[in-house]
Parts: sequence; structure tokens; C-alpha cells
Amino acid sequence: MSRIGRKPISVPSGVKVTIDGRTVTVTGPKGTLSRALPGVISIVAEGDTLQLSRPSDSKTNRSMHGLCRTLVANMVEGVSTGYRKELEINGVGYRAAKAGSKLTLALGYSHPIEINPPAGITFEVDGQTKVSVLGHDKELVGQIAAEIRSLRKPEPYKGKGVKYANEVIRRKAGKAGKVGAK
Repeated sequence: MSRIGRKPISVPSGVKVTIDGRTVTVTGPKGTLSRALPGVISIVAEGDTLQLSRPSDSKTNRSMHGLCRTLVANMVEGVSTGYRKELEINGVGYRAAKAGSKLTLALGYSHPIEINPPAGITFEVDGQTKVSVLGHDKELVGQIAAEIRSLRKPEPYKGKGVKYANEVIRRKAGKAGKVGAK
């Protein structure tokens, strides 16, 4: 069996899991998430744990087993504790500000960039250079953070741009100049 797929998913108190045929709905203090599982994977609720199983050991069933277990575990964790992605802005004149629920970024373009958060996503701005994307859906938090980063990716010469907080930018040397010039 799959090492990941056979692990039971513990459901914390305050989180309610509803299984309706192929659809799993998870409700908690942070919100509600729902996902339809593929037809080959079955899910069983046993007390405060969830167990996923597969019908056979074919390659597709094995890969779907681990994937579905991880997706359901991410849903349970998201509605109970939530997810957070941290971004840092580096560069002279580059800054972030929050106006209401919107995020306004000045990234060296001729105009400020405004980002409206989708449902379930909130922004936090710490100072003018740190932005946090918060939400209960792991996929959506990661997607919004990636879209913000793509507005001005960090460049390798000076490191200017938007990067993840734990990201390391590989720096390049600039022009070397002419050796032996008079």
C-alpha cells in the first residue's frame, strides 16, 4: 500500500466531515471546503479519523490513493488552522499597502497594481515590504501568492522584486570590466 495513502487522517474537534457518495465536505471554524474524489478511491469515517482505501494495486490507483489522502488532509488542516504564504518585496521604491481588503503594490511600473482578493483570501501587510496571503484553501493561497510574485520576479543581479520569504535568490556577478585597461 501507499505509505501516504494508508495513514489515517485525524479530525480535530470543531471540524465536521460529511461524506456524500464521491463528495467530501469539510466544515470548520475557518470555512467550508468540498471536493469530489475519483471513483476508484473510497473514504470511510471511523470516529474522529478518516481512512482512504483503493480497490487494487494498479499504478493509477496507487498514485490516486496518496493524492486523495493528501488533498483531504489539506482540507481538514485548512478549515481548522488555515494556511499562510509570506512574500517579501525588495527594491528601491517597491512597496505594498492595504486599502480595505485590496492590496496595492508599487513595483516600479508607471502605475500601482491593485489586487482584489477572491472569496476566502485575506492579505496582511507588515511594514511596506512584507505581504502575507492567508486562507483556508491551500491551493488558492499558493496560487494567489504565485500570481503576486509573478508581477515582478526577483532578478539575479540586485535581487529586486517579489520573492517568497524562505526563497533564496541565486545572485550573479555584474560586469567584470576590462582587465589591464589604462
